Amino acid sequence: MKIWNNDEVKSLFLEVEKCKEEKKPLKNAFDLHAKNFGRKPNSVRNYYYHDVENLKKDKKRCQKLQIDLTKHTKTHFTPFGENENLMLSKVGELVKQGESVRSACQKLSGGNLKLMTRLQNKYQNVRKSNVGNVIMFRKRHKVLDEQDINALLSGLVKLIKKTAVDDYVEKQAEEKENAAQLLQEAFLNLNKKERQYQELKKNFDIVKNENKRLTERVKNLHFGKNAKLKEHLSKKNLKRAVDT
Repeated sequence: MKIWNNDEVKSLFLEVEKCKEEKKPLKNAFDLHAKNFGRKPNSVRNYYYHDVENLKKDKKRCQKLQIDLTKHTKTHFTPFGENENLMLSKVGELVKQGESVRSACQKLSGGNLKLMTRLQNKYQNVRKSNVGNVIMFRKRHKVLDEQDINALLSGLVKLIKKTAVDDYVEKQAEEKENAAQLLQEAFLNLNKKERQYQELKKNFDIVKNENKRLTERVKNLHFGKNAKLKEHLSKKNLKRAVDT
């Protein structure tokens, strides 16, 4: 398990503040941080909300990290209406049947991302707390029969399978992203090697032409010296013949 150091915590809170200033979904901050620090977006989100609560109780650490908690606290809350409370109850029923919380909220919200997130967050808060103005789901006060037990087991199996599939999909996405990055690096290295090859070839051609030019020059010099030597010898022999 990777430890969160102070620099990473400050980076996460700054990313969240930037998203809020630009009126963008906080999911953008969680996704970006996960990509930059090699974590899972869900883990980043859970850590952020957990640490916000911790910092409220630890002012000394909050001051050390130079985090302004007023930028990380909800300033308003719109109470759930009757229809939303009804949907929230249905979320609980679907979860009991084996649906994941996310899947149940998505199904009941009809594709409305804002409503889905609102239902999901409210449901999670209800599960964590039994005090205050919280909606309590009605419990069945009866002994579970064989049919109930089989239904619970079936729901548990579905939930485990769904979690396994989600984890697999997320892992595959990460591996695909890493493979794409490695492929890009390979292309960049190949282009670099190609440029180096062309540069070496160019230099080789220059050296080759220069060598050819010098060889021709040496050849001409050698031919000229031989011609002068022959001419000198001819004159010398002619002089000897005349003197004789």
